[in-house]
Amino acid sequence: MNSLSFIDDELVQFPSPELALADPNGLLAIGGSLHPNRLLAAYYEGIFPWFNADDPILWWSPDPRAVFIPGELYISKSLKKSLRRHPWRITINQAFSDVMAGCAQPRAKQDGTWITTTIQMAYRELHVQQRAHSVEVWLGERLVGGLYGLAVGQVFCGESMFHRHTDASKIAMLALHQHLFSHGFKLLDAQVMNPHLESLGAQSISRTEFLTRLKQLRDLEVSPDCWQPGEVKLGAC
Repeated sequence: MNSLSFIDDELVQFPSPELALADPNGLLAIGGSLHPNRLLAAYYEGIFPWFNADDPILWWSPDPRAVFIPGELYISKSLKKSLRRHPWRITINQAFSDVMAGCAQPRAKQDGTWITTTIQMAYRELHVQQRAHSVEVWLGERLVGGLYGLAVGQVFCGESMFHRHTDASKIAMLALHQHLFSHGFKLLDAQVMNPHLESLGAQSISRTEFLTRLKQLRDLEVSPDCWQPGEVKLGAC
């Protein structure tokens, strides 16, 4: 059985995710930095960082993996009512830093957040490089929800979402699904299953299957105008 890998600040290449078999939760490596090149190398291999503020950087490749197929989000009757009830306005890449700040706010019954200032700085740099993207949900001029993640070929790697109004994060996810589907994305990585993701129609697949799909999709192109900042319209549900 393989042990965990300890990586230094200079190393960009990661060990194979299959080494995560050594840890039942998928912990693969410890250490290194959040340099943009390292982050891009990680997501390209199906690896992502996740750690508490006082911990070293921890790199994960969980088994099983939570994923969505773009266009196959489950839309409940209550969400359909919410779509009709509120004048939601959806934008893409209009308030990336604000979305990250919203995601960083501790949830109920949580003492802190893993989306530290260092994490926010790293992903903001990826946003400047047009590799990390956000979906924003507004009521009037108030940002009430959103999500962010990275695009890797025809895979979108979702990182976190938040809401300040009932259903706003679900609206963000719906908008993301429709956007990804319309621009040729084939997979939405949601990382680790939880009841909220499962209620929206997320599937659990093995790490082996996820990595196989990732390798098939990560070098494929999508529409060049996919992530142009601006307002988007939700389609009929």
